[in-house]
Amino acid sequence: MLALVSCNGLFGGLYDEPAKSPFGFVQCDDDGRGGILCIDATSYTRWTYIDLHHRHIDMANITLGQEAPIEWDFAIHHYDVKTHEGTAAETPFDNVGMAKELYGLEFVADVDSQVVIDMSTMMEGYLGYTPSKVNPVLSRWLDVDISTMPPIYTPSNKVYLLRLSDGTLVALQFTSYMDDSFVKGIVTLQYRIIND
Repeated sequence: MLALVSCNGLFGGLYDEPAKSPFGFVQCDDDGRGGILCIDATSYTRWTYIDLHHRHIDMANITLGQEAPIEWDFAIHHYDVKTHEGTAAETPFDNVGMAKELYGLEFVADVDSQVVIDMSTMMEGYLGYTPSKVNPVLSRWLDVDISTMPPIYTPSNKVYLLRLSDGTLVALQFTSYMDDSFVKGIVTLQYRIIND
């Protein structure tokens, strides 16, 4: 497993090397309850596990059988998202600062699904999959239409509420699926812990 730490080195090497995406907790609010995350989700063979309470990130390789860390809140696999026994709901908001728990929102748990782990056979008309839990609500943050080539990527721009297993409520908004060089799978999101 690879561990990433939080909020350090945001501007390190700014003038010494070409611009590239910083990964991890790249910006943290003064109160420690929110910020911006940037995840390298380019690989189809790993999950990236995010622990918001401790601002910690771990990665586990699916094909090597690596297990999830003990403490995590949600995880990203390319554009798929799952929770650690949490639930999620989509809000009508397009700004994390507006999000709050709303009565009538339907919170949905993860479901059994499959995620792509092998794209090498795409030109032959099939992909390699493996079983996994996925949250169907959080995974709606990006629609990838592969009926045409190249695929059409359509972000929802919605704010999602994630209710963690301990009852903590977090607002998430996925703001980008690629970096400034148009590399797909670089996922940027804002988060805000609403209550804990």
